[in-house]
Amino acid sequence: MNAPENESLDFVRQIVADDQSNGKHAGRVHTRFPPEPNGYLHIGHAKSICLNFGIAEQYGGKCNLRFDDTNPEKEDTEYVEAIKEDIRWLGFDWQDRLFFASDYFDQLYQWAIQLIRGGHAYVCDQTAEEVREYRGGWNKEGRNSPYRERSVEENLDLFERMKQGEFADGEKTLRAKIDMTSANMNLRDPAMYRIRHVHHHRTGDAWCIYPTYDWAHGQSDSMEGITHSICTLEFENHRPLYDWYLDHLGAHHPQQIEFAKLVLSYTVTSKRKLLELVQGDYVDGWDDPRMPTLSGFRRRGFTPESIRQFCNKIGVTKFNSLTDLSLLEQSIREHLNKIAPRVMGVLDPLKVVIENYPEGESEMRNAINNPEDDAAGIRTIPFGRELYIERSDFLEDAPRKFFRLTVGREVRLRYAYFLKCESVVKNDAGEIVELRCTYDPETAGGKAPDGRKVKGTIHWVSAEHAVDAEVRLYEHLFTQENPSDVPEGVDWKELLNPDSLKVLTHCKLEPSLAEAQSGDRFQFERNGYFCVDAQDSTADKLVFNRTVSLKDGWSKAKKKNG
Repeated sequence: MNAPENESLDFVRQIVADDQSNGKHAGRVHTRFPPEPNGYLHIGHAKSICLNFGIAEQYGGKCNLRFDDTNPEKEDTEYVEAIKEDIRWLGFDWQDRLFFASDYFDQLYQWAIQLIRGGHAYVCDQTAEEVREYRGGWNKEGRNSPYRERSVEENLDLFERMKQGEFADGEKTLRAKIDMTSANMNLRDPAMYRIRHVHHHRTGDAWCIYPTYDWAHGQSDSMEGITHSICTLEFENHRPLYDWYLDHLGAHHPQQIEFAKLVLSYTVTSKRKLLELVQGDYVDGWDDPRMPTLSGFRRRGFTPESIRQFCNKIGVTKFNSLTDLSLLEQSIREHLNKIAPRVMGVLDPLKVVIENYPEGESEMRNAINNPEDDAAGIRTIPFGRELYIERSDFLEDAPRKFFRLTVGREVRLRYAYFLKCESVVKNDAGEIVELRCTYDPETAGGKAPDGRKVKGTIHWVSAEHAVDAEVRLYEHLFTQENPSDVPEGVDWKELLNPDSLKVLTHCKLEPSLAEAQSGDRFQFERNGYFCVDAQDSTADKLVFNRTVSLKDGWSKAKKKNG
């Protein structure tokens, strides 16, 4: 299926569309998403997932999920299962096309022998330090390894002995014989196999030599019949090597296309750094809601629709740039605004006693569930003599333009009545602990019969019926816009935001939330969007995570402070 006529296409889709219309690969479109199972997927992977699976869907093709499991020291089945869960959560399905690079270890080994027989690969005894020295630099040609001219027979013998476990880790490598004077460092006799006496999560101890990424990747693409091998921009200089291997094997040759990876402000997406945060207990695991992992976003309350929409908004380019986190937050606001029920929750409660409301009585008030969704209907919430309001909604000595509650002034209670503060009650430390108020029973419709106006409307919950909850407020994980761009000698972890998590333990919520289930999302009126925490919330203890505020307060503060 082709893209709609006249639709603006990004450069990757334009290549695919042109290839399909020209009959290249017999019109087939076959992509793949090839994660390494050495960590959890992050927001940058979402862009690649949406691109690879999206192109396959758009052009009537297929997309494989293939795990690049060639580095057993860092891989685990935990990561495999987490990656599969994240992709499904985003809404994509690889159907029966789940593969592993380890599926191809036998064929990769046979192809390596083919290159050795053709004089295109050799076993090298140089240490890692010697390899670096002989490779030269960007402005310095490399030198041939002293083992480069071994005979085909000797190389075949040594390679087989490597496979049989005769040599120690690092003692030998198999290298491609290309050009040690090439301006492209990737062509200076790159390693194809290294010795690792390590247990593999799938193949066990069957192998002690493992292919490098550059050797395994293109050949795996070829075996799977991939037509367009889409990867991030840092692999652009690897493309000549990708092509060299396939050309010398005479195998099916996909086209490698590179695009700019997603770099998001106020976060890092390096798996090494994310693992360091997890292992150093700087965060509460891979799914900590402050982490840029898909599991972290899911736990925080983001929807897959919002992440797909975000990836669609930022597009696909050839140029590296920093994407503002506020664009992602705006995508989730837009989606939750349409689907999230409105409720009332008081995060920092201040008690209100309505002195002219009958003691021991209460009533039910109608409240709109979602003004953006006519089918959402209404709910009823209890109202009584004692309420909780936000502490920030009251000032004892308020300025003239403070339109919330103060002594002698009225506000409107959302879905209820006009309320007037008559006096305050303080504790021995002089702190306000209670407000004494009166209400106007004639203002149930939100208007006063005598036509008087109030400028402020505040939310509340009935003290008698309130549900207790813990609420976690999240901010950016880092204080610097680009925490990966730090001067030499500066520890990037010094940029962690000490205020990235604030835990509120005495929150009061309307009673409808007593039945909220793990992952349920709501808008707490005037406070933001929240979801029930999937890990820590129980029947005995409700825990909510703030997904995002109602407005982008961080960006406003950043502009205000220059």
